[in-house]
Amino acid sequence: MNKRMGNQTVAFQSEVRIFSTACVAGKKEGQGPLGKYFDVVMEDAEWGEKTWEKTESKMQRSALIRAVEKGSVEVKDINYIFAGDLLNQCISSSFGLLDFGVPFMGVYGACSTMAETIGLSAMAIDGGFADCAAAVTSSHFCTAERQYRNPLEYGNQRTPTAQWTVTGAGAAILSNKGDGPFVTHFTSGRIVDMGISDANNMGAAMAPAAADTLDAHFRDTGRSPDFYDLIVSGDLGLVGKSALIDLMYEKGFLISKNYDDCGCMIFDTKRQDVHAGGSGCGCLAVTLCGFIMDAMKAGRLKNVLFMGTGALLSPTSSLQGGTIPSVAHAVALASERM
Repeated sequence: MNKRMGNQTVAFQSEVRIFSTACVAGKKEGQGPLGKYFDVVMEDAEWGEKTWEKTESKMQRSALIRAVEKGSVEVKDINYIFAGDLLNQCISSSFGLLDFGVPFMGVYGACSTMAETIGLSAMAIDGGFADCAAAVTSSHFCTAERQYRNPLEYGNQRTPTAQWTVTGAGAAILSNKGDGPFVTHFTSGRIVDMGISDANNMGAAMAPAAADTLDAHFRDTGRSPDFYDLIVSGDLGLVGKSALIDLMYEKGFLISKNYDDCGCMIFDTKRQDVHAGGSGCGCLAVTLCGFIMDAMKAGRLKNVLFMGTGALLSPTSSLQGGTIPSVAHAVALASERM
């Protein structure tokens, strides 16, 4: 049976479900509008560790342990872990998940990683290569600032278009058994580069990739934006969200009625000093594993399209004056099997 729909979308034939999720968030994130949906809110940036990098590894480890406990499964039942983060060589994931003893697939999609890992997990299960898989990712404000921009001690001024990297980790356990929303489609994105080179304006860099993937999803599936109760991206922020709405309108799609962005949802952009909103792998991860899953299980949302957006830059490429290629991956969830 051909599971492909068009050039970029696959439709899963078996009952792939997200049956358990958990998330760990930072103190600032816990003070935002979605704070009540997080399983754990850290009391500070270190969380008992000596370095921020070790803290981020602990966040991933804790999120997966909590998801396992909530799902009443055992670690040995997980066939694969698909995981990634923003740091060089994905050290948050490799060190954080070291002791689980589960086959590990390191994934780098920048801030699109949560959508990518869930899509890959679903493909493994639907293809018969796994019965159970975990998708895990994280980001940390301090580790990301240290790697991508300036040392925090430098105290540099942030531009109005800059986004605040979310301190958060999410873990989702997928299986062909159990309860929870169905993963029905996965639209994988293409690399799009529109020549943006400002590392403090990643919303503008990522919006064209998001538009390309959304356009592909609607074209491949024959669905319209109105099919979904919520279309959510993560993490374009205020600048990228506005740009995506305009880009999709130019393509003939009106998404403004049921579209939002995790970077705009996770913080109160008027009360909290985050400039253009949130960003980072953890932004989509904690919003999905907290707020969205809660809403779907409670019946407030029935059909959701969540899309991770990633800026594929590095400190090296930025220092060399390179542009910011971007990618977006979209996953369709449904509370009932079609």
